[in-house]
Amino acid sequence: MKQNLTGKVAYVSGAAAGIGAAIARSFAAEGASVLLGDVQEARGEALAAQIRDQGGKAAFIHHDVADEPQWERALARAVAQFGGLDILVNNAGIEQTGLLADVELADINRLLAVNVAGVILGHKHAIRAMRPGGSAGKGGSIINLSSVAGLIGTPALGVYSASKGAVRLLSKAAAVECGRLGYGIRVNSIHPGLVDTDMGSKLVDDFVGLGVFADRETALRQMRETYPIGRTGIPGDIANAALFLASEQSSWITGTEIVVDGGMTIS
Repeated sequence: MKQNLTGKVAYVSGAAAGIGAAIARSFAAEGASVLLGDVQEARGEALAAQIRDQGGKAAFIHHDVADEPQWERALARAVAQFGGLDILVNNAGIEQTGLLADVELADINRLLAVNVAGVILGHKHAIRAMRPGGSAGKGGSIINLSSVAGLIGTPALGVYSASKGAVRLLSKAAAVECGRLGYGIRVNSIHPGLVDTDMGSKLVDDFVGLGVFADRETALRQMRETYPIGRTGIPGDIANAALFLASEQSSWITGTEIVVDGGMTIS
């Protein structure tokens, strides 16, 4: 079934590659005007141009989500260029592997600045724009990319898991707050398993380097075996879930988590 986004305006952070790029493409293909944010300028500009070449509406803006003024500029740009803001996808994030006995405070602070503070700032400025009286003022859908690491424990991912667990509960708190205050804003989280992206590939290599697995072949085999559906994910699997949460077909869904992991967390 088609998830029609015609006339809607979306902002996707971390949209230059991987899951964010797949979400931006899928939104544009369903009729949304999409502003892509990322620190990877060349890739982001190229993707926006590609979407436009295929008949979609897209633009790119440089955006470090840990910087609050950049959030203000990005969402103001979405409203000014496309005429509103209906969808925010908090996708930008960094992954950090390491044993807890070896973790450095600077690394903790950087990861939490992007994965937690960046998502909170996204809520702050999207809510201001989307709520009644805001610059967009029609309500909307906020979609947060968490992870299965925000649901279960995994060796060498302690700090990352902490950040994604925070995103999970932030989503629920924001959903209740926006609902009770009558803002017309829904908030939900998506929890991907291992997805075939640059970040996913690096995770496998990091696990091998830390001794969690003997080698890359063993790591891939044993990790695939944890997925009852028989494979790891592709970016389109996550984009499909985001598309549903962005559309009116999910209009009575808020504060929930959609786990897209091939059954890994229930096996």
